[in-house]
Amino acid sequence: MSNQVNLLVAQSGGPTVAINASLAGVISQSMASGKIDKVFGAKNGIQGVLKEELIVLSDIFDNEEKIKDLQHTPSMYLGSCRYKLKDPHQDESDYLRIIEVLKKHNVKYFFYIGGNDSMDTVAKLSKYAEDMNDEIYVMGVPKTIDNDLRAIDHTPGFGSAAKYIATSILEIAHDTAIYDMESVLIVEIMGRNAGWLAASSVLARTEYSTAPDLIYLPERPFSTASFVNDVRQLLKKKKQIIIAVSEGICDVEGTYVSSQEANTDQFGHVRLSGTGKYLEHLIHDTIGCKVRSVELSVLQRCASHIASRTDLEEAFELGKRGVDYAMEGATGYMVRLLRTCEEPYTVEYSIEDIDKIANEERRVPQEWINESGNDVTEEMVTYLKPLIQGESFVTYQNGLPSYLFIKL
Repeated sequence: MSNQVNLLVAQSGGPTVAINASLAGVISQSMASGKIDKVFGAKNGIQGVLKEELIVLSDIFDNEEKIKDLQHTPSMYLGSCRYKLKDPHQDESDYLRIIEVLKKHNVKYFFYIGGNDSMDTVAKLSKYAEDMNDEIYVMGVPKTIDNDLRAIDHTPGFGSAAKYIATSILEIAHDTAIYDMESVLIVEIMGRNAGWLAASSVLARTEYSTAPDLIYLPERPFSTASFVNDVRQLLKKKKQIIIAVSEGICDVEGTYVSSQEANTDQFGHVRLSGTGKYLEHLIHDTIGCKVRSVELSVLQRCASHIASRTDLEEAFELGKRGVDYAMEGATGYMVRLLRTCEEPYTVEYSIEDIDKIANEERRVPQEWINESGNDVTEEMVTYLKPLIQGESFVTYQNGLPSYLFIKL
């Protein structure tokens, strides 16, 4: 074993139900390959590599039972970061440090599990290592509840978030249906520029409930006048209205309904807040009926108690397949899945050049939004349904889900 090489994996971006399943897949396949001595994990993403804060995951997860526990634990076992590498032509200090740490620990394979910004790190680091003729293989493993990565049918974490959102709105519909009064309830759902999460609320509809009655996505310009009119017209037909809305809806000029324009994160993204509350006040002031807003916020990200088994299994498989491709010599790629059949639902796994994915964004197709811009089509329903299938068998202790303790 002394002549064998090591693998380093890190996680980045926002947490999900399924990102640890991908981590479990990477660890499991690495150790099963017989070609890896140790699997290291970096604390808090690429920043942990820079600080040389590494742990030996292959010692911690040394049997299938522990791997299974990791697979069913939400959030990010290794912690996260939101750190953007600079252009190496302007400042290569981070790259020099990363390569130094990797070589020191005999790391030949580096895996980064994350979303759009994480794939930017994969692209930059793989290109730098190749230019420097360093035999280091860099592989991206996808995750994001936003489902906005290109070159993949859907991203791990999205299916479970969609299942939570649809379930929550179904339960909200039961809550509101008992009152004999006019009411409007607005559910604000994550999604800055891509409306996949808000669109998934359509799965809450049943033979007895049309909720959500209206769905608004950022892919269509939002008109407050049209919104108020939509609500007015629906109130003529029914007393309780439930509305799903993406946090990132904006007007025809591209201005977010609710944003703090002077406040941006390190990637230049405008920080959004209060879309549902703004619309609540708008309905109160224009229509005057009972109205309230609910912001699902972070609750939709890590609800492992209602995770999609399909989501967890695919996330685990993506981690495993990524290891296989890297050991075949692939670098500068993201492992992906593509749908091959709708009924029965099947997927196939492959890799795609990271340059076609990093810093790009996949949005909801216009043809999957209705003409009025206040609902989604049956094509969206067909796309979504397979992703929420199956239940995760969470173990319980003292009445609560039993998860691995995340301590960095």
